[in-house]
Amino acid sequence: QVHLVESGGGLVQPGESLRLSCVASGSIYIVGWYRQAPGKQRDWVATIISDHTTNVTDSVKGRFTISRDFDKNTVYLQMNSLKVEDTAVYYCNTFPPMSGMWGQGTQVTVSS
Repeated sequence: QVHLVESGGGLVQPGESLRLSCVASGSIYIVGWYRQAPGKQRDWVATIISDHTTNVTDSVKGRFTISRDFDKNTVYLQMNSLKVEDTAVYYCNTFPPMSGMWGQGTQVTVSS
């Protein structure tokens, strides 16, 4: 089973940027980023397929970009113009997600 490790979160002010990384122990055809805000369900954020086809949820279009580096087995989530409502724990997983592959996630906090 492939293991996924997320990193890159932190505390930033509104309008700032962060880049999250998801390192996989093996190759995955479709990788998704998800997030869970306090008291809410975990939601899908972005997806990338092995051919670099991408898709992002409407609330982050124009601000978030997903990309991947096959040589490093790493998927990135570039987050620009961050908003307070982007505050959440961010996770990567397959798409659709597999229950046994959720990692610890990385906390993103956007606050002034």
